Amino acid sequence: MSRTARLSAAALGDLPAGWARPAYDRSQPCGVVHLGTGAFHRAHQACFFDALLAAGHEGWMIRGASLRSPAVAQAMNPQDGLFTVLVRDGGDERAQVVGSVRDVLVAPDDPAALVQALADPAVALVTLTVTEKGYCLDPATGALRSDDPTVAADIANLAAPQTAPGFLVAGLAARRAAGLAPFTVLSCDNLPENGQRTRAAVIALAEAVDPALAAWIAAEVAFPSSMVDRIVPATTPDDLDNFESASGWRDEALVKTEPFTQWVVEDWFCNRRPALDTVGVQFTRDVAGWEKAKLRLLNGAHSAIAYLGGLAGYAYVHQAMAAPGFGALIEALWDEAQATLDPVEGFDPAAYRAQLRARFANGALMHRTHQIAMDGSQKLPQRWLQTILATRAAGRPVPPALTLALAGWMRWQAGVSDAGVPFVVDDPLARESAAALAAADGDRAAEVRGLLGIGAIFGSELPADAEFVAALARAYAAIADGSAGAAVRAFAEGRG
Repeated sequence: MSRTARLSAAALGDLPAGWARPAYDRSQPCGVVHLGTGAFHRAHQACFFDALLAAGHEGWMIRGASLRSPAVAQAMNPQDGLFTVLVRDGGDERAQVVGSVRDVLVAPDDPAALVQALADPAVALVTLTVTEKGYCLDPATGALRSDDPTVAADIANLAAPQTAPGFLVAGLAARRAAGLAPFTVLSCDNLPENGQRTRAAVIALAEAVDPALAAWIAAEVAFPSSMVDRIVPATTPDDLDNFESASGWRDEALVKTEPFTQWVVEDWFCNRRPALDTVGVQFTRDVAGWEKAKLRLLNGAHSAIAYLGGLAGYAYVHQAMAAPGFGALIEALWDEAQATLDPVEGFDPAAYRAQLRARFANGALMHRTHQIAMDGSQKLPQRWLQTILATRAAGRPVPPALTLALAGWMRWQAGVSDAGVPFVVDDPLARESAAALAAADGDRAAEVRGLLGIGAIFGSELPADAEFVAALARAYAAIADGSAGAAVRAFAEGRG
């Protein structure tokens, strides 16, 4: 156990002179509640609010909440909510202590405390980074999963919610009962039309509890969409130890990230609007184009690198990108995805792709392929499947790069790398995918058909596209009977 002093409010004056640190009054009211105070929130939204507070805009401190594990609260609360952001670019590193988070609640330990926080009159905005599965939505249809036991529990007893939609409904119900204005609900997760999807989930749950409450939410509450972009790798124990050795301070909530950051927010608020546009956030009436471009170009490429690179034995994104064939594969995937995008004012696809190449090559981030590969069943529809569907609907041929990437995801479900090294498939539908593979009894075509039969992921349209299914089966067999690395090299050679 480390005996080095922990980062805390009392330690701010003793930090190295070059470190940026909060100089504003951190006792001011919390205008924001954030659900899902993980590493991405700390390296993204919390940094924007830190800049807002530093610029003199008061009333925008954040009260964080964890909906599952107490780990983040245990890391941050003893540090008075403070944490360090390490911005890494090649050999350069810059440290900043961020002070915008007051504290972190642990919802399972005291759900009433989180509902009370949501009902605080000072709160004008609730933001979310709960990952795709945290919205309890069917990945294929976007509908609330009423068969989810946690959703059913929330409907039966809203006094002790378990889900993000449940807490939002409970908090809004408390405000309505008290005669308070509602808060704006701002999703910051990688979901297409994330505002509308969040709204649909909240209203569906509210309708099951109290139709009058659902009608009030539908009429009064704003659910803007947003697009967020910053690469935030998982912090490792070695990162914590190395930072402690270099700085002389122990920071259990440390995050590391890249210089690039972007936040595009739909300009739709039902309560006070934070002046985030003064610190780099782009307010717009149409987030959808930015959102689609980011999901299909950045996130789509990341997932391809994760599954095919991870199978080939590359632990980190920059390693895979430097490996034979991967650069050509990703360029082809971007060509396929870009062909499905509508023009967006201010968005330059060529410049964005050049930025992505540089960001993916940033070895200082040490972004793990296995981290990106988590929860793939929840990510595939918006990252790949909608692109493939749009391509086919336009009358174009089966997109080979996206098809190979999807074949990589399918092979990933077996939980073994090209070299025969086993790993855990970390996914809410891992049991269903394992059952589909087991039922095929080693028949590669049957494995593909079985996985395509998981309707919660694939729906009905793509599995009925015979030409696509045949191409996918060929790509899958090349990986399963050969290797992901060889399949990627062969792809690149075929394009050359």
